[in-house]
Amino acid sequence: MSSIIKVKTSFSGNGGGNLSTLDDVSTSGGLLNGMVLVYNSAISKWEATLDLTPGNTQNLNIDGGIF
Repeated sequence: MSSIIKVKTSFSGNGGGNLSTLDDVSTSGGLLNGMVLVYNSAISKWEATLDLTPGNTQNLNIDGGIF
């Protein structure tokens, strides 16, 4: 006789949700088309923003790789 492991899962609601309800995400400035989440270490949260490098420090490097 083989052993069968069953895992019961339960979900509340329809399985969807909002990023803004997460504890480490801030959308306090409102949302606009084209926004991305950028981590802000000053408040220890991901912020919805249009600026990939907010503030005076412009230190973003994007490497698309070699094709």
